[in-house]
Amino acid sequence: MSASQLSADDLAPGDGRAAPTGRIVLALTVHELRLAGRRGESLLATFIVPAAILLFFGGLGVLPTGTATAVDFVLPGTMALAVIAASLVALGIATGYERAYGVLKRLGGSPASRGMVVTAKTLATLVIEVVQAALLIVLASVVLGWRPGADARIAVVVAALVLGTAAFAGLGLLLAGTLRAEATLALTNGLFLASLLVGGIVVPVSRLPEPLTALARALPGAALADALRIGLGAIAADPTPPLLLLAGWAVLLVTAAASRFRWD
Repeated sequence: MSASQLSADDLAPGDGRAAPTGRIVLALTVHELRLAGRRGESLLATFIVPAAILLFFGGLGVLPTGTATAVDFVLPGTMALAVIAASLVALGIATGYERAYGVLKRLGGSPASRGMVVTAKTLATLVIEVVQAALLIVLASVVLGWRPGADARIAVVVAALVLGTAAFAGLGLLLAGTLRAEATLALTNGLFLASLLVGGIVVPVSRLPEPLTALARALPGAALADALRIGLGAIAADPTPPLLLLAGWAVLLVTAAASRFRWD
């Protein structure tokens, strides 16, 4: 997990000049992906838990999903949950402990800026989430017989994944870059549980008590799940409102993370 595992030439050529920004971000992104593959507990949260929820609730048909079938409703919800698990929980906790152990402080002495680190971590998380989404779609198709709806739009799914990743990665990095590692661990797990319960993941937001319904609709978790349901054709609706809400959260949280992130 050491920053020293990065090649010095990736961040600064031998002539003493800093490497181009794109090269630095790419090197950091690849480094983050390598580290993610070694964290067994993160792989459990990001891959196994969403898949288990999909297979369990998608196959039972006991959820109050309205007109949608169980798998049509649960698949987009578990895709949203996978984004939250990777972007908020796994990324936030790992970064918080990297900061506590001094790994990020060593990066602070390199040509990599805070913005570059935030960008690389977000890009690495997005790559992981593409694999997550593919796995969940394959499971839903092969095991549960899912097929995309007639109104499915891949562009909406891609936009939702990108904006959702940016929003939750921004939140995870904001917490990791400002709080103690133990506080980040507790808070990210608490937010993950809250998203599962009131984020429209397995229970429609409309079925929640009224005060919770209003709150959930303003938060990025429910917006992400709604946008994915529209994109996969589970419901027929305009994707613009949830995507705009996600975009607003993404800009706010990524900007806050990049500006307030502290190396130590």
